[in-house]
Amino acid sequence: MVDVTDLHARGLRRRKKMFGAADVEKRMAAAGEFGAPLQNIINAYVYGDVWERQGLSDAMRSLVMLAITAASGRTTEFRVHARGALANGCTREQVQDVLLLVAMYCGIPAAIETNSIAAEFFGKDAAAKA
Repeated sequence: MVDVTDLHARGLRRRKKMFGAADVEKRMAAAGEFGAPLQNIINAYVYGDVWERQGLSDAMRSLVMLAITAASGRTTEFRVHARGALANGCTREQVQDVLLLVAMYCGIPAAIETNSIAAEFFGKDAAAKA
């Protein structure tokens, strides 16, 4: 059995690598003490366990997360995972293709706002800022 403390530490390292330490600390502190149990679950099981599995590459996992968050209208989480997708090496073309699939299978409204968010990270203007 894997030690949950180890899962938490591993997940926190991965999360900070993908999203930046400052953003992770901000998200973890947002709900204060009340939100600490949820943040522990996110660190240990989402990032320390599921994101550490070997079946998908980090880039593929990021593309899946973009599709899930776009399709379900979770634009705040989409923004977080767009940053992670960039850190995980996803390309502009991959993100565009994912959002086109979301538009075709989930409807145009599901892709409109997320397309604008993705452009902040993967658009030509974003590349010039980097």
